[in-house]
Amino acid sequence: MLVTGAAGRLGATIVETFHDAHVVAHTRSSLDITNSSAVSRAVNEARPDVIINCAAFNDVDGAEDNPVAALAVNAFAPRNLARAAQEVGATFVHYSTDFVFDGTKARPYDESDTPRPQSTYSASKLLGEWFALDAPAAYVLRVESLFGAVRGWNGRKGTMDAIVEGIEAGRDVRVFTDRIVSPSYVPDIAAATRHLILNGAEPGLYHCVNAGQATWHEVAQAAADILRVAPRLVPVRVADVQLKAKRPQYCALSAQKLAAAGFEMPHWRDALARWFEERASAAA
Repeated sequence: MLVTGAAGRLGATIVETFHDAHVVAHTRSSLDITNSSAVSRAVNEARPDVIINCAAFNDVDGAEDNPVAALAVNAFAPRNLARAAQEVGATFVHYSTDFVFDGTKARPYDESDTPRPQSTYSASKLLGEWFALDAPAAYVLRVESLFGAVRGWNGRKGTMDAIVEGIEAGRDVRVFTDRIVSPSYVPDIAAATRHLILNGAEPGLYHCVNAGQATWHEVAQAAADILRVAPRLVPVRVADVQLKAKRPQYCALSAQKLAAAGFEMPHWRDALARWFEERASAAA
């Protein structure tokens, strides 16, 4: 197995989840996935059965200022990896995002809904999906609002990390009351990925998020309930915040296709509780 983006939150978890496989783990420093020749050499040297791409340009606002870099990493790098997978007959796994939708629906998006990207970042991710699915055996998993990681990982913090750290510190925590998400626990995403590969599920596009939906305010309150503290939550509306790149307001995804493939994603509240148990265990 060859894993790219192995130093990131998802990549490190994928490497640990496949601990029983021979994994060639690449970070940005060991493999430039935007270089097609370098990718071809690395893949032909490793001859993997599976390539899993966890690398991404995730600076949503930064993509507006640097679209070339966003497209290079999110679109053309998956094309390089998909072509290399085809060269060696490998299964290709790539991760995308809820941001490919415009966020105007009132029900969870499923895989049949038409993407309508609203920013450079989201457009680059949609292009990456299309290129990835050109591989003969490819899984594209749309994820969102990632939280949790392998023990000892100390990389870039996400929204959930910032919320929980703010609550624990007793600070004011600004949270959206009208932006609806399906939080995704990274160990559950990794487990779903393993299931699809090892069980030979039908290749294609899957939504891979924890069950249920909530506003960020509701997620923050659930975290505070687990911590048994009274949080200082500051309600914020999407319209009140000026951001360079437009975000979808309704972001919930349906994982029913994944369930039909034999993997039922747990509810986000269950995942949140397990994350807090893991954090407590790591701190003990």
